[in-house]
Amino acid sequence: MQPKAIFLAFWLFFLVYAFVLAPSMQPDTLALIQALATGHWDRVNPWILCLFNAMGLWPLVYGALMIVDGRGQKIPAWPFVVASFGVGAFAILPYLGIRQSNPSFSGEVRGPLRFWESRWLGGTLLLGMILLLGIAVTTGDWPGFVARFESDRFIHVMGLDFCLLSLCSPVLITEDLARRTTAQSALFWLAFLPGLGPLLYLCWRPPLPTSGLEEKAP
Repeated sequence: MQPKAIFLAFWLFFLVYAFVLAPSMQPDTLALIQALATGHWDRVNPWILCLFNAMGLWPLVYGALMIVDGRGQKIPAWPFVVASFGVGAFAILPYLGIRQSNPSFSGEVRGPLRFWESRWLGGTLLLGMILLLGIAVTTGDWPGFVARFESDRFIHVMGLDFCLLSLCSPVLITEDLARRTTAQSALFWLAFLPGLGPLLYLCWRPPLPTSGLEEKAP
């Protein structure tokens, strides 16, 4: 089976699993979602809070990888990035399944691409993820989170979503690095560091060959 077909097959499997095979919704799930969405976090397990907020960071990580990748695709990447803010890997997996190999870049970095290429974006995302993990590790109830993961569809699917987004990033990072340098780079191995690896990569990746990030002198 071709790699693209694998992503599409896994996307379909994840859909079936999430809505049919995953644990059932708990009676208090709706109240938990409302508390997370409205900032009433005082009674929420910090591990759940960390996971929920981390799922808001991942679409920005993928945006920094996919927007430039989408410039060489027949189908633009931005609709998938936008959708990922709501459905996470359910939007990223189909993009990985339909995209073509695109290890090059031509043109200039301008407009919205300047935002996605900026190092401060990677640094902000990394700082945010470290802060979330720090709060969860120091104040969270890990056994309680595991019990909730095993019994609640919302937490279960969100946890698997986080893992999928972490595992799929090397596919895009490999070609993103190829656009920027022809030399072998240790940065490639950051892609395989769970959770923090892709964010570290965004902080240290070389600029695009025609980055145009520096302003021309008057």
